[in-house]
Amino acid sequence: MEKFIIQKLLKFIEEDAPYGDITSTLISPDVSITADISSKEACILAGMEELIILSNYFGIDIDPIHHDSEKIYKDERICHMKGNARDILLIERSALNLLSRMSGIATLTRMLQDKIDKTGFNIKISSTRKTAPGLRYFDKKAVMIGGGYIHRMGLSDSILIKDNHIAILGLDNAIKSGKEKYFTKKIEVEVETPADAIKAAQSGAEVIMLDNFASNDIKKVIDILERENLRNNLILEVSGGITPENILDYAIKGIDLISVGFLTHSVKGIDFSLSISSII
Repeated sequence: MEKFIIQKLLKFIEEDAPYGDITSTLISPDVSITADISSKEACILAGMEELIILSNYFGIDIDPIHHDSEKIYKDERICHMKGNARDILLIERSALNLLSRMSGIATLTRMLQDKIDKTGFNIKISSTRKTAPGLRYFDKKAVMIGGGYIHRMGLSDSILIKDNHIAILGLDNAIKSGKEKYFTKKIEVEVETPADAIKAAQSGAEVIMLDNFASNDIKKVIDILERENLRNNLILEVSGGITPENILDYAIKGIDLISVGFLTHSVKGIDFSLSISSII
């Protein structure tokens, strides 16, 4: 996994400095420095593991003061670094960008999960595939660090029958084909009406995603499933139009999962800075 991570991180460096950091060539190649990275905002820290891996790759000594998933206060140092000045300046922006995005995602996830937990219902916050291209691994990892569930990393992980699949195959045939071809995988179906939710349960779906449902319709589906003895081990997920402001409207008894695209497609980054403390 470390090899996979460093390959990803080096692509960020290449994007930022395809022909090297020409400004830092003004600095003598034998100059070393010590530096600190601090958070300018309170947050849940995420991306520290990646920073350590990247620093080690470039031969930079790094002393982490805090680790992923820890709560960080405003203006708090998260690590101390020592190494070649050119190398530290080369990785600075890529490292800070990743810390910023991942910590923003982790912070929002933790905030929303804490909000849900106060209801007393056992409901998990989940991410979606609405991630930035090339950053899915880091986006999803940040959700997990924040206490959320990653649902699926991509299309190869699990079967999720959506409206376009149903338009081509039909609901019953799509579920049947999925069970026959991938019998070890759970079959999830995204539905848009209470009637389709019931039909999906009757056809053997193991996970049902209620997409863009009003809270009253969600309660209606739960009541019918329980009354018709269709609930059993069925997992119920809600998604669509869910924001930090209205998420409690979907925290309904009987729901297992709330999928929030907002976690990754509209993330507000956390502001981190690197400051040089000494020149060696």
